[in-house]
Amino acid sequence: MENKKNVLCVLLAFASLFCVAYRAGAQQVGIKTNVVYDATATVNLGVEVGLSQRLTLDVSGNLNLWTWRENMKWKHWLVQPELRLWTCQRFAGHFFAVHGLAGQFNFGNIQNGVKLLGTDFSVLSTRRYEGWAFGAGVGYGYALPLGKHWNLEFEAGVGAIYSRSNGFDCDVCNRVIEDEQNIGKLRPALTKAAINIVYLF
Repeated sequence: MENKKNVLCVLLAFASLFCVAYRAGAQQVGIKTNVVYDATATVNLGVEVGLSQRLTLDVSGNLNLWTWRENMKWKHWLVQPELRLWTCQRFAGHFFAVHGLAGQFNFGNIQNGVKLLGTDFSVLSTRRYEGWAFGAGVGYGYALPLGKHWNLEFEAGVGAIYSRSNGFDCDVCNRVIEDEQNIGKLRPALTKAAINIVYLF
């Protein structure tokens, strides 16, 4: 039992030293881009501001206005504010988060067979959906310092999204499917997936 206490004391001492090491170089503001969104040609930008030693506010925005080959659409805009609690020092190490989101979308002709958290995304292979959504979730992430001003940040979040949309029976027509007109749905969802490149001021 005494050995376990000693190990715990040593681990706590190392954690304290880690915190002190980062305190001296604590940053106030970070700007970032999410390479997951970049990979889908979605223009995105995030800003994170320090509120206290361990608390930050992160706000990101995404915009995709493109129509791809064969009229494939992944058009949307999305705003996502997030409050983060860092376990040690802001902008370094582990953090837990709560976030909201709101936006509009126009998705269609996306050939896939994906099913995730009870949602069948394969319907987007033959149909188009246009509407709006909002939601909330919780997240966990880790920021890896790469230098004095650069971080690599990983985060995943889950929650629920409420959406209201019209379904169209093909990717180019404007005939609304009667059973999918102005339909509202609340469903569990992956609310955040990020690999951020961050520049700190």
